[in-house]
Order: sequence, then structure tokens, then C-alpha cells
Amino acid sequence: MRALLVAAAAALVLVPAASAAPAKGGCPAAWRSGWQALANKIQAPVYCPTWIPSPLDAKIGGDFIDINSVHKDGSYLISFLEHGDVGSGDVHVNFRGYPGTTKIPRCTTLILSGKKTIRGTTPCFAQSVGTITERGIHATMYSVNQDADQWHVLLAWRYHGGLYAVSQHRIGQYTYAQVVKNLKRMLAGLVLVQPQG
Repeated sequence: MRALLVAAAAALVLVPAASAAPAKGGCPAAWRSGWQALANKIQAPVYCPTWIPSPLDAKIGGDFIDINSVHKDGSYLISFLEHGDVGSGDVHVNFRGYPGTTKIPRCTTLILSGKKTIRGTTPCFAQSVGTITERGIHATMYSVNQDADQWHVLLAWRYHGGLYAVSQHRIGQYTYAQVVKNLKRMLAGLVLVQPQG
């Protein structure tokens, strides 16, 4: 039996920088403490969403948190997931940050061919399909992504020497068009949270 996992081979596309014009208002009160704690922990700004697809909320440590991972370099993955009722499909949204670097990260690849295993790396975000600008954030959209963003549509942008991303899984009722609409709405509602202390 042959199982083949081939990572998309795409040239790195430069991700535009954000001018950091956050949404009016602030991070919702019920979510703010978690996003503030994240900014404080990594000593870098993070983007708090003011809207996220139903039934999710963006409360770090809440009922929908799936992954809350912070690496030693300050990069993070905050993931929210709801499996939904039978047949309704998953709702899965990821927020990523890579303070101190604007390079697209690389993900591990694995190719199994018979008894031979070939390991390598590929860009975690690939196949640019355009750009979206909302409230001064200029994001590149990627349709071939790896790791926790596999099968997601992803928006990535730069701000103050860091790379940031938000993605949503395409599944069930969430067609490509609906996911893009949701990503635009999330991007438009992002609020910058600065570290304190």
C-alpha cells in the first residue's frame, strides 16, 4: 500500500505589512483577559477578534479552546473548535502569531513510498490566491496550508516585525465562499492588544 503526502511546492509570496488600524472599540470584555495574558506572556502585540463564527467564542480557556500553544520564541497558536451536532460539521478557527519574524514558517513533510520514508519541510502557508484589506490590515490569502491549518483558508499579514495569521476550516456548510466571507469579517474586527508590564 502506498500512502503519499505531497506538500505544495509554491514559491514564498511576500506577505504585506499591516498598518495596524484596529477595529473601533476593544477586545470584548469576556475575552480580553486571555488575549491580554497572551500578549503579556510573549511581550508582543496580539490581535483579539471581536467576532468569530457561531457557535464559537474567542475566550482563551473557554469551552471552545482547542489549542493554546506558546513556544519559547514567542510564536503561538490559539485554536477554537466545535464539532457540532451530527452532520453539522466542524467550526474550527486558528489564530497565529510569530513575533520577531516576518518569514512564513516551515512545516515538516513526510512522504511514504513503499518501505522508504522521506522527511522534509515546506512552507506552512502556500498557494496565494489574492489579498484582502480590512481597516488598514493588508493580508494575503493562502489556500494550501499545513499543520493545524490544513484544509483551512488562511489570511497572513505583517505588523511591527511579526507575522500574524487567522484561518478557518472548509468543511460541511462552510464552503470556500462562506469561509472567505467569515475571514473578511474576522479581519475587519481585529483589535490590537499590546503587552503590559
